[in-house]
Amino acid sequence: MRSIMKSFVKSALLTTVAMGCSLLPGTGQAGEVALKSADGTVNLVGELIEFKDDAYIIRTALGELRVAASRVRCEGDSCPTFETAGANVRITGADTLGAGVMPLLMSGYAGYLDAEASITNTQEAGQILASLVADGGFGDDIGTFLVSSTSSTDGFEALLNKEAAIAMASRRITPAEARSLKGAGAGNMVSPDQEYIIAVDGLVVIVNPENKLASIGVQDLARIFSGEYSNWSQLGGEDLPITLVSTPADSDTNAVLNARIFGDAPPARPIGTVTVDDDTAVAAAVNQEPGAIGLVGFAFERGARPVKLVNECGIAVEPDTFSAKTEEYGLQRRLYLYTTEAADDMTRDFLEFAQSEAADGVIAKAGFVDLGVERRPQTIDSSRATSLLNSQVDAFEGNVIREFLAQMIKFDRLSTTFRFRLGSSSLDERARLDMERLTKYLEAMPEGTNVALVGFTDDVGAFVSNQKLSQERAKSVADELMAYAGDRLAGISFTSSGYGEIAPSACNGTEAGRGINRRVEVWIEKDAI
Repeated sequence: MRSIMKSFVKSALLTTVAMGCSLLPGTGQAGEVALKSADGTVNLVGELIEFKDDAYIIRTALGELRVAASRVRCEGDSCPTFETAGANVRITGADTLGAGVMPLLMSGYAGYLDAEASITNTQEAGQILASLVADGGFGDDIGTFLVSSTSSTDGFEALLNKEAAIAMASRRITPAEARSLKGAGAGNMVSPDQEYIIAVDGLVVIVNPENKLASIGVQDLARIFSGEYSNWSQLGGEDLPITLVSTPADSDTNAVLNARIFGDAPPARPIGTVTVDDDTAVAAAVNQEPGAIGLVGFAFERGARPVKLVNECGIAVEPDTFSAKTEEYGLQRRLYLYTTEAADDMTRDFLEFAQSEAADGVIAKAGFVDLGVERRPQTIDSSRATSLLNSQVDAFEGNVIREFLAQMIKFDRLSTTFRFRLGSSSLDERARLDMERLTKYLEAMPEGTNVALVGFTDDVGAFVSNQKLSQERAKSVADELMAYAGDRLAGISFTSSGYGEIAPSACNGTEAGRGINRRVEVWIEKDAI
């Protein structure tokens, strides 16, 4: 992709005339301004002396201060005005991506191109402008990216209205949105060259660091968000009022919470709920109030204490990167970028970078979960093994459990987990990306390494039928993986097995839970390094 991009840069220089970070004439004169960061940690008032090298220089009672424009937004009549009308690529949508990922992703993209990124906040709240210059800042201008943080819905509307080239979304596009865009000539929005999964974000329940709560059940979480519980003593804690801190009711974070816990009938937030603009503000408020609780993305804990989540079946899952990558954590979501079939080369090159392994480092640095392969030991004292050993089953199922445990302790588990489209034996939209990443991971393993594809189902139907189905799906994935990789994995030995409905990762009482349990895991022998 690097050679493609460099040839594109040369041609782009002939057509690109916009300088995204240039100041308009007559702006930036001396006068009082306020410099404010999104998380509230910076709030400075002073006389603007000048704007230079992507930084504000202001005179305050403490003397002259230099503040990076990427950290703050300038408010006041004397603030410099940035020209955004000629931005080469406009990106609009979910603030989770816009505020949490894009600044670092732009810097990472510049580094990948051996370029320099100049990133500034514009006067518009939630908007950044990134200008890329080749040869580490000493070359020609590559182009500008204007990122506006709003909501997933706004992102799709911007695509529909041709106001953006890329939509950021913290949920998958809905069928209705996809049909509207297709009808407007945008193409097939769920095709691999228009839908890009770039990361996973777990939604973490956070409490004040002084709160001793170790875990919380989803039912208790629902009671707090509905107002049924208003004091920590109702959860076995001290006599202290619960202060619920939440983003607006229509935020993407609340959409995930509602879909997972409340379904189509979310309750009104209880009286006294503190409503703030975004996840950063949620964490800040929770840190300040001893009785506070909130829900934020992995990237936004900001010193608050994360709490283990226990589902309706008593399965406790740590809010960590492995459980997020396997998508077995109860409150998690995929993060997407979307474009139209008419996207230009600059747009597509950025999207390919965002989904590549080259972006994993900046995705992780931003506090989100990249899609790289992670490895975890499987032991007989793990919570999964302990649960199976204590289960009450008949002799036949007991034999299956013993076979499972005997195989499990010989293998580590990889985070790559294949799932299927609803009501289908076809793999879902993430599988194509996972196939390539898994292939690259296994290419580095010693020749003769044993890899097992292990299938599981939900509990709908007879146990024997489910076990057979899980075996068939595991073999199907193994065959598909070997066909995809070809000679690249000629030295790897593959086996497949299936254990039906044992070892569920989620509750089978909901379609979402059953979808998580219908999976094929990837195991690798313990001696392979």
